[in-house]
Amino acid sequence: MPDSGSFSPASRLARFRVLTVCTGNLYRSPIAECLLRQRLATPPESIHVSSAGTEAVPGTSVAATAASLVVGRDVDPSGMVTRRLTARLVESADLVLGAATEHREAAVRLSPVRALSRAFTLREFARLVRAEDAAGLVDPAARFAALVEGAATRRGAVGAAGADDDVSDPLGASPAEARECVTRIEESVERIAAAMRVH
Repeated sequence: MPDSGSFSPASRLARFRVLTVCTGNLYRSPIAECLLRQRLATPPESIHVSSAGTEAVPGTSVAATAASLVVGRDVDPSGMVTRRLTARLVESADLVLGAATEHREAAVRLSPVRALSRAFTLREFARLVRAEDAAGLVDPAARFAALVEGAATRRGAVGAAGADDDVSDPLGASPAEARECVTRIEESVERIAAAMRVH
């Protein structure tokens, strides 16, 4: 039976898939991918993190571009190559995290039923996520599913404005602006990782 877009967070999931998205898949989404993979520190069979770009040229190496922005953060983007965002990638993801609103909207356009309740901007999701939504769940995949469901429910009820939910593209930006981009990604990743920890 086709997936209707709903899921049961209480059940044990085989693997939870997170997809980060930006425009070129050269800076923001691979950095978010690397940081999430590192901070979540869960077995790859439980949570799989990948990235794509709405206008990416497939197969381009991201090592030099992304690595220059994450020096000293113990993440290594070497070997990563760009991918173009497709409906198939969106439909296979349990959570889509866009660098900006335009990237979330692109995912929803590609797969409205699947992505509507599972696609957020990275900063939006970090703002809405609450550890208590996963209370009592130990399995990482089940915890993440519960966090997504809670955030989706909270999205319309939270009064905090979402005007600051975008992460600007560091391409062509000043060094200070590029550092700010990475800081905003890292702050969001830390909040998500904190919610994922079993207390």
